[in-house]
Amino acid sequence: MKFGQWLSLVGLMAVLVLLWSLRDSLIHLFAAVVLAVALSTLVGWVRQRLGCRRPVALLISLALVAVLLGIVATAIIPPFVGQFSQLLAKLPEAATELIKLLRGAMASVGQMLYGRGDGALLWLKESLQPAPEGLGGSAARLLGWAGNLGGGLIQTLFVFAVALMVASQPTAYREVAVLLVPSFYRRRFRQVLISCGDALSAWMVGVALSSLCVGTLAAIGLSLLGVKLVAANAVLAGLLNVVPNVGPTLSTVFPMSVALLESPWKALAVLGLYVAVQNLESYVITPSVMHHQLRLLPGLTLTAQLLFTVVFGPLGLLLALPLAVCLQVIVREVLIRDILDGWKRPRLQS
Repeated sequence: MKFGQWLSLVGLMAVLVLLWSLRDSLIHLFAAVVLAVALSTLVGWVRQRLGCRRPVALLISLALVAVLLGIVATAIIPPFVGQFSQLLAKLPEAATELIKLLRGAMASVGQMLYGRGDGALLWLKESLQPAPEGLGGSAARLLGWAGNLGGGLIQTLFVFAVALMVASQPTAYREVAVLLVPSFYRRRFRQVLISCGDALSAWMVGVALSSLCVGTLAAIGLSLLGVKLVAANAVLAGLLNVVPNVGPTLSTVFPMSVALLESPWKALAVLGLYVAVQNLESYVITPSVMHHQLRLLPGLTLTAQLLFTVVFGPLGLLLALPLAVCLQVIVREVLIRDILDGWKRPRLQS
């Protein structure tokens, strides 16, 4: 390799090292971009309905968001917090009941296999000892520590401030990003950025509608089954639906724990309800609300969640799907259409 090639390689490695060291800041910046796209989507909807200028539409959109947050804060959060606290308090008791059921099942299996209730399964029964009574206190202390983390509040304020600035002038910030690429590719890169924004906007609208349907169906099903703490479990089901694969599984734990305290069969009924809701969401709701939007393959979503969680931490798990949406557009437009499709086969010399 020539000196210039070595210098380019060293420069590329230095850029990669710099990006790796700034990955926390980059993921917060991307979170701000996602919020800005969501706010811009609302601004576009307001402008389409009222025909007003963008600054006025932005103020109206912020007012709508403030009103919605006020309604949520006064009508939903207080009962949700109260029910969620009861839910956390019931988890240790539910875990104890589950361990008792498992120990009883192990005793029955040992009776059938060995003619007595212990036998070779004694080691497994001993490992299923009830959880210590201090588990609820530990969870409460952890929640208290999490609430006192001022750094998280500062990062959240940074994300919201940047999102508001980008949403106020999205074209200007997009042109700044366009200037970072060579001049011959700027027009095409501008189109790619617009495609990424459209895909993100469509995906967020579809996910919001899907989560609303999941929360509503969960609330109806839990009410029919007579499970307590319906509001908390329904809100959790809707919120965790944003994180596919992992979120629906976590949302099942809480209502099953509450139902297990009443009857094991009711816990199984709750499991069947959530399986039915998730299948309905996967095969009916999501295809209906996203038939014109960009859809991701399940294997791609799971890989993106694992990869971005390892690289960016918990925030990477939350933003794995928006990142995957943008990467899919970039791979399709840049790598496939602009590079691979135009790759000419070299002529073979005879």
